[in-house]
Amino acid sequence: MTEASDLLYIGGEWTSGHGGTIDLIDPSTEAVIAKVAAADKSDVDSALAAAEAGFEVWRSTDAWTRSTIIRSVADLVRRRADEIGAVMSREQGKPVGEAIAEVKSAADQFDWFADEARRIYGRTIDGHSRGNRLFAIHQPVGPVAAFTAWNFPALLPARKMAAAMAAGCSMVIKPAEEAPQTALCLAQACHDAGVPAGVINMLVGDPALISERLIDSGSIRKISLTGSVPVGRQLLRQAADRIIPTTLELGGHAPVLVFDDVDVSKAAEMCARTKFRNCGQVCISPSRFFVQESVADQFAHEVTQYARGLKIGSGVEPGTDVGPLTNARRLAAVEALVTDAVDRGAAVTIGGRRPPGLSRGYFYEPTVLTGVTTEMDVMHQEPFGPILPIATFSDVADGVALANATPYGLAGYVFTDRTRLAFEVSEALEVGMVGVNNMVIATAEAPFGGIKDSGFGREGGAEGIEPYLVTKYVNIAI
Repeated sequence: MTEASDLLYIGGEWTSGHGGTIDLIDPSTEAVIAKVAAADKSDVDSALAAAEAGFEVWRSTDAWTRSTIIRSVADLVRRRADEIGAVMSREQGKPVGEAIAEVKSAADQFDWFADEARRIYGRTIDGHSRGNRLFAIHQPVGPVAAFTAWNFPALLPARKMAAAMAAGCSMVIKPAEEAPQTALCLAQACHDAGVPAGVINMLVGDPALISERLIDSGSIRKISLTGSVPVGRQLLRQAADRIIPTTLELGGHAPVLVFDDVDVSKAAEMCARTKFRNCGQVCISPSRFFVQESVADQFAHEVTQYARGLKIGSGVEPGTDVGPLTNARRLAAVEALVTDAVDRGAAVTIGGRRPPGLSRGYFYEPTVLTGVTTEMDVMHQEPFGPILPIATFSDVADGVALANATPYGLAGYVFTDRTRLAFEVSEALEVGMVGVNNMVIATAEAPFGGIKDSGFGREGGAEGIEPYLVTKYVNIAI
């Protein structure tokens, strides 16, 4: 059964889109579960006008009031975690327990930036002349256009919304069309918390139409994207024509270096658990496993045993560990990567196929590959799926060289019990974030972002508010 949904949030009101509808697919069944309203150009223009008006109100709202309202958003999101998590699991596919945990992480973003709203500091400058007073202040950049991916449909919008709101900016945000209803739950929380009309506006629809209309409008003063490298390049070209500052969090292909001094069983369990979370659809997911030669066989055995115990199924079913991939494109891409690796000599220790008992849905078994070489596509293309490819290295220099042999630079991981080695390797990895003996690195209080083709700019932490502020210098003659 399908149902029509009016899913555009513009100027503090829920309104029908004028661009028809988009089918929302349950990735566990491939069935249409909703028809989502889509925006046309007139809807984009309405959102822009609302964002301009909302910005004037919000920028004039004192920081303490902004903080209180943002905190209320956090409280509402956290209280509604079960409800929003169920929505997410249905439309995106991840196990409902993971979905609820993500919603709580989204609430953490609003909590963190509620505090940061009160900590926007300026500074005075001691100048050459005693007859002048010099100071610098930070002001909100203006209306923001934000675009988010479907793999974390609550956390990714929350990072952008919370930071922009803390700075005093308004926003037009377009969540991915595969999983928009989760993001719209965040818009509802903002509405219910008393966020003024026009501060948050949410559009669903054709990405090209919406992005081009927003960027070419002349109203947008900042762009933030979480998406693929090709989309990031295209958006950056468009932004360049308008000289719009941009934050890009793009693809990742995170290396893992496992040295022979660690507890291999413990490292393997952590790696496998992290790899297969969200069916591998995580931008900072470990996706290239380099294991020191002397412990490679043990590591491969341990991760294979872990994968063997995972239950595959619909995200809404109790006990599911691994849900489906989110769409048919991801399923085809994962199958192609495994086929290429096997054709080039890799061995499949577990998985490597669609589950025999699940004829519908975009399911793929957690897969471990051994004998992987750098020529294989899986070592060059971000898999974004449940593939754990294992290659070996001989010494520190060899491992670091293999880890850095990629245009991506989002995250990397190191397992070693040697303190000096932990520092040396974490500093040598060409990435924006490193986890040492730890793979839970994304947290509201820490900066999140990459280098190289993985983008630039940071979200989260004290740094997360900076892209939404501009510095104004004032020199007063007295």
